[in-house]
Amino acid sequence: WTNGQVDRMNRILKEATVKKYYYQTHQHLKQPLYDFVSAYNFAKRLKTLKGLTSHEYIVKKGQIQPQKFTISHILKGRDASF
Repeated sequence: WTNGQVDRMNRILKEATVKKYYYQTHQHLKQPLYDFVSAYNFAKRLKTLKGLTSHEYIVKKGQIQPQKFTISHILKGRDASF
């Protein structure tokens, strides 16, 4: 299931970048790729997140369960499920 999600995101990224434009080097691709991912995370509303953007979802979950967003919790590798 997770591999399917990764494959889908990779396809979305490819369709928005390398399949539309030619980049001479990987360095030339970096900024457009970063811009696309930022726009996706901050602007794209997702049905699976009940119409929230990825950023809005993380902020909301951080307000509900702030203990899961501490650096010590993340570094310990605790359950990151929401």
